[in-house]
Amino acid sequence: MHFIQQIINEHNRTGRFEQRVHTRFPPEPNGYLHIGHAKSICLNFGLAEQYGGLCNLRMDDTNPTKESEEYVNSIQEDVRWLGFDWGDRLYFASDYFDQLYDWAI
Repeated sequence: MHFIQQIINEHNRTGRFEQRVHTRFPPEPNGYLHIGHAKSICLNFGLAEQYGGLCNLRMDDTNPTKESEEYVNSIQEDVRWLGFDWGDRLYFASDYFDQLYDWAI
């Protein structure tokens, strides 16, 4: 058992959080995924799965000049190829820009 599992187990034991585990994988869609991304995917989706929780796939699309739909599609394919599914929890950071701006001013 690694330290993250120990922390989650302790939180579950003490009832510190009443909600289930909820993680996210936030790639920037400006290129294809690499082995480091695969590690993060397996960690975040794997922990959510292990503890009966959820994992969001949240595109960190904050640099539109370097990002493309090709990479968004490729990332989704790769996550599926690794055996994981985000269900209806595909989000884009850019969808929240207006709200973040309003909060900032």
